Amino acid sequence: MTQQRIARPSVIAVDGRSGAGKTSLAVELAAALREHRTVALVHLEDLYPGWDGLARGIERCAADVLAPLRRGEPARWRAWDWLAGAEGEERVTEPAEIVVLEGVGAGAKQLRGVGDAVVWVEAPAGERRRRALERDGETYAPHWERWAAQEDAWLAADDVAAAAAVTVASSAGTPRPEQTTRRVLDALAEVPALREALAPERAERDSAAVVVRRITAAPEPSALFDAMYGEAAHAVWLDSSDRPSSPGASAPGAGARNRFSIMADDGGLLGRRLAHSDGVTSVTFGPQTPTPATARFDQPFFRWLDGSWAHGGEPAPPGLECGFALGWLGYLGYELKRECGGNDVSAASADGLGMPDAQLVHAARAVVLDHEREEAWLLALAAPDADAWLDEAARLVRGAASGAREKPLRLPAAPAFSARDDGAAYRDRVRAAKAEITEGTTYEVCLTTALRATVAAAELDAWAVYQALRRRSPAPFAAFARFGTAAIASSSPERFLSIADDGGLRAEPIKGTRRRAPGVLPDEDALVRAELAGNAKDRAENLMIVDLLRNDLSHFAVPGSVTVARLFAVETYATVHQLVSTVEAKLRPGASRAEAVAAAFPPGSMTGAPKISTMDILDRLEGAPRGVYSGAIGYFSRTGAADLSVVIRTLIVAANEDGTARLSLGVGGAVVADSDPDAEHDEIRAKSFAVLSTLGATFPE
Repeated sequence: MTQQRIARPSVIAVDGRSGAGKTSLAVELAAALREHRTVALVHLEDLYPGWDGLARGIERCAADVLAPLRRGEPARWRAWDWLAGAEGEERVTEPAEIVVLEGVGAGAKQLRGVGDAVVWVEAPAGERRRRALERDGETYAPHWERWAAQEDAWLAADDVAAAAAVTVASSAGTPRPEQTTRRVLDALAEVPALREALAPERAERDSAAVVVRRITAAPEPSALFDAMYGEAAHAVWLDSSDRPSSPGASAPGAGARNRFSIMADDGGLLGRRLAHSDGVTSVTFGPQTPTPATARFDQPFFRWLDGSWAHGGEPAPPGLECGFALGWLGYLGYELKRECGGNDVSAASADGLGMPDAQLVHAARAVVLDHEREEAWLLALAAPDADAWLDEAARLVRGAASGAREKPLRLPAAPAFSARDDGAAYRDRVRAAKAEITEGTTYEVCLTTALRATVAAAELDAWAVYQALRRRSPAPFAAFARFGTAAIASSSPERFLSIADDGGLRAEPIKGTRRRAPGVLPDEDALVRAELAGNAKDRAENLMIVDLLRNDLSHFAVPGSVTVARLFAVETYATVHQLVSTVEAKLRPGASRAEAVAAAFPPGSMTGAPKISTMDILDRLEGAPRGVYSGAIGYFSRTGAADLSVVIRTLIVAANEDGTARLSLGVGGAVVADSDPDAEHDEIRAKSFAVLSTLGATFPE
C-alpha cells in the first residue's frame, strides 16, 4: 500500500537547556497530537556527533531530517552511537502531518526557518542538572560542564527563548504532567501558524461544558469580591453599583439599566490571561498553576478576538438572564484605534503609564450576581478542580450574605495632582479645536487631558479607593480590575456597546454633563436638570454622536434595523446629571461580532465626529496617548454576548519598581463651534469631581 504524500507537514520544535524536561513533554505532546493525525517524533540527541556536536547536530537535522520531511519524503539518517562514539545504524523517519522535533537546538535559527512554532521549556538550573544526571547517570556526569558551555555559547548568539511561540515553566514534582501537556497544546493551538492544523484541539478546548450552581442569596458585593479575589493578582469586577437597594425600590439614577454584577479571575486549570501591546499578543494558559504555558505571536487584537471569541455557539444556562456565561473580561485601551483607522500612538511614550493596549482574563469560573432577583450564580468550566471551587465559592457567597457589611475604609492622604494641560493650555487647545471646526475638518472634537500624581505605593490601596468611589459615585457600569501591578477603579455611567446573544446591538452615548453640588436643594437640583435637558449646545453634541453611532452600527447591522430608541434623556447620578441617548440595531446573521465591536471602536463619544479625521486632530492637539482612558471595559461571553462600558470617571493606578505608584485620571469634553473655553474647562472640573473628592484631592489650579 502506497503511503499518502504529505504536502507540507507542520513542524513543532521543543527546545530548552539540557534537563529542562523537553523529552517527556515532546513524547506526551506527540501522543496527544496522534489522536487526530499522523506524527513523527525526532530526538535531536540522536543527531549530535558526540559531546562537542551541538552545532553539527543542528546542521544535520536541517539537511538530513527536516529538508526531506518538508518535501513529503522519507528522511534517511544515521543515529549517533554514544557508547561507541561513532555513527550508528541508519534510521528512516516517514513523512507525517506533524513533525515534533525535540532537543537542545531544536529551535535554532537554522531550523526556525522551516518550522511553525518553537516551544521553549524553562526549569531552574539545579533541577535541570538533577534531571539530566538522573536520566543519563554516569554517562553524562563527566560531560555536564562541557555540554553546558556549548549551550551558553549557542544561546548567547541565538536567543531562542525570545523567538519561541510558546514558553512553559517546567517545575519539579508536578502532580499531573498531562495537564502541562494539555496547556502546551492549548497554547500551540493559539498560534496563528498552527490554528488550522490544530483546529480539532481548539474545538475541544473551547467546547467544555459549564457547571452551574444557583444560590438564593444577596451577598454584600465588596465583601464577596474581597473574600474571593482579594489576593488575586489578575481579577475583574464588573459592578452594577447604581441599583435599587432592594427589589422594587427606586434608584437615584438608572439602576435598572444593568441588574448584574460579574466577578472573575484567571484561576483554575482552564483559566487564561491575555495581554496585547503594539500588535503583539500573549495568551497564558493556566497562569495560576505551577506550569503555565504562554503563546506569543504577532497579530492585531481584533483579528485575534474574531478567532477566539465564541460567535453565539454556547447557550446560556437555563434561567440565567445575564449575557455572560464565562468568557473574556477586561479592558481595551484607546490606542487600539490603530486597528480601527486611527494613528499609532505608542502607549509607552513619556506621558503614558506603560500599560498594555488590552488586558483580559478568560474566566473558567465566575460569580454572577442578579441584584433584581437577589441570586448568585456560580459558573465553572467542567474540569477536575471545578467542584472544589464551586463548594468554596458557595461557602463564601453565603458568608457574604449573612450579616456582612461594608467596612470602614482607610484612605491615604490626599494626593497632589498636576494637570498635563493647565487651565490656560487647555483653553488654548479648545480654541485650536474650534479652529479645526471652522476650517471644516471636523464638527465635534472630544478634547481630553490627564491629571497625574505620584505617591508611595505602600500608602495607596487601589481596592480601598475603589470601594470609597463606588460608595460616593455609584454607576451602572462601574468596574474594578487588577492586572498585576496596575489597577483600574471606574465609576463609568456610559455603555459603549452591548451585543446580545441573539445579535441585538445597543449603544448609549453620553454627551452633556452638569455637576450636582453637595447639599443642593431639590428645587435647585431640578432647575439644573431642566437646564441640561433643554440646552441647545448639549443637545447638538449628543445628536452628533448619535448620528456617528448610527453609522458605526450600520456597518454590520441588518439594513433598516438601526433606530434611536431614546434621545436626550437626562439620567441623574450621585455627583452629576447626564444627557443620554440610546441607539439600537440588529446584527446581520453571520456577521463577525468582533468586527462589529472594531467598527464602533473607539467609543464615538470620546472622539467626536467624523471619527477618523477627528482622531487625527486629537493626536495633534493632545500630544500624548490616552492609554486605558477612553477605551472600553467589559466582557465577551462564550454565548456570543458582550457588554462594554466607556472608560470614563476612572482612576488608573500603576506601581513603579522604585516603590512609588502613578495615578492617572483622564478628563475631557466635546468641543463644538459655539463652545466657550471657560465653560469647557469648568466641565472637565465637574467630571473629575467624583474621583478627586473620593481621594480628598482637588482639581489642580
